[in-house]
Amino acid sequence: MLKGHCEKSTVFKTVEIFKRLKLSETTVPDKYTYPSLIKVCSNELALREGKMFHGSVVRCGMEMDLYVGTCLVDLYGKCREIQCARKVFDGMFDRNEVSWTAMIVGYLNFGDLELAQKLFDEMPHRVIGTWNAMIGGYVKFGHLNNARKLFDKMPERDLVSFTLLIDGYAKAGDMASAKYLFEQAPQKDVVAWSALISGYVQNGCPNEALKIFSWMQADNVRPDEFIMVNLMSACSQVGCLQIAQWVDSYVAQSSIDLQRAHVVCALVNMHAKCGNMDRATSLFEKMPQRDLISYCSMIQGLSIHGRGEEAVQLFARMLEEGLVPDVVAFTVVLTACSHASLVEEGCRYFSMMTNKYSITPSPDHYSCMVDLLGRAGQLEEAYELIKSMHVEPHGGAWGALLSACRVHGNIELGEIVAGRLFELEPQHAGNYVLLSNIFAGADRWADVSEVRDRMRERGLRKLRGCSWI
Repeated sequence: MLKGHCEKSTVFKTVEIFKRLKLSETTVPDKYTYPSLIKVCSNELALREGKMFHGSVVRCGMEMDLYVGTCLVDLYGKCREIQCARKVFDGMFDRNEVSWTAMIVGYLNFGDLELAQKLFDEMPHRVIGTWNAMIGGYVKFGHLNNARKLFDKMPERDLVSFTLLIDGYAKAGDMASAKYLFEQAPQKDVVAWSALISGYVQNGCPNEALKIFSWMQADNVRPDEFIMVNLMSACSQVGCLQIAQWVDSYVAQSSIDLQRAHVVCALVNMHAKCGNMDRATSLFEKMPQRDLISYCSMIQGLSIHGRGEEAVQLFARMLEEGLVPDVVAFTVVLTACSHASLVEEGCRYFSMMTNKYSITPSPDHYSCMVDLLGRAGQLEEAYELIKSMHVEPHGGAWGALLSACRVHGNIELGEIVAGRLFELEPQHAGNYVLLSNIFAGADRWADVSEVRDRMRERGLRKLRGCSWI
């Protein structure tokens, strides 16, 4: 009865039942009772309650039991009490593969890859779970070469082995290796498909993600909510309204819980990025609780589709609801101000960022402000802002100012800004083209010829324009 309760209840309720059990004269906790109790603490990282059960184990003389000891090692490892875990492990009279693996996982969770590897090498007999734990550790710390070497040495592999390495390659941006390994896997479950699709989405390859999803459907694998959220993200990157509508319809007909915050938020973001602002707004307004991410998705969608004033109004509403904007939120609203030429609002939010929320502006924030001032023709103010930056401005800020110089025909400042860009990005042909266009607009053809000669000397070529029509 206690075991069944432990599997479904919280630590607090489990402790209450344990106390009643100890007060009973007919029932005494034994070696079968404690593993279930300790596992509840491990799952909830309840260290204090876990130590209480450990004390009871010692008082009952069961600390030498294999299963009790293994559960304690797992508890302390998950709670990052690595010295306690090792003390229990070293004191165990008997150890099995699960005990060794629990200690190795504890070291990996603690961040000590070296000791985990040392224990792995000392382990007398390894099971597939131990190999997978070490591969997962190497992937976690970015040691993909070691992970692959260990993978190749495995006497046998399961789907978890393949999925761990697929996920590692995907997170490192090596999608070719991830896809190759995926194709080599003898079986593929929804987690493996999810790892590959997520990898393509995270690495900016949305069309590949959509293609893999179609393969998954052909294999009759039912997607879970994590795959669908990644699919929505892929649609957001592609910006295709037709695909977005299909995804929305598919999700509505599936068993996926549309009340879960991350699912609704992904739907809002997808429709906003794809231009279906009515559907995005409907979903957004029906959310029981709107967070920073959902607000930013809506603000960005409005901004992208030429509704900058509404985007700024929504940001103001977000502040009124008591949400605290972060670095990303300010980038989104400053971009909206820039696209809508809302100089006064942009300056106010830029000042608010530092004075009210103590956020140090990043180069991206400065780039947004330079673009905003530049579009409004306030070139000198934009130039002074760049010079006042506490960090070295990147090409984005200088590039925004150079574009503004071309639009407003400011040759003198354009030459200064272009010279700075030539130092920062000597192989960026676009900067030379912009300066050439500035000179051409003023009929300074000799200067145009000189800029083009410099491009030829550096082996730079203007990229040809193209049309999809």
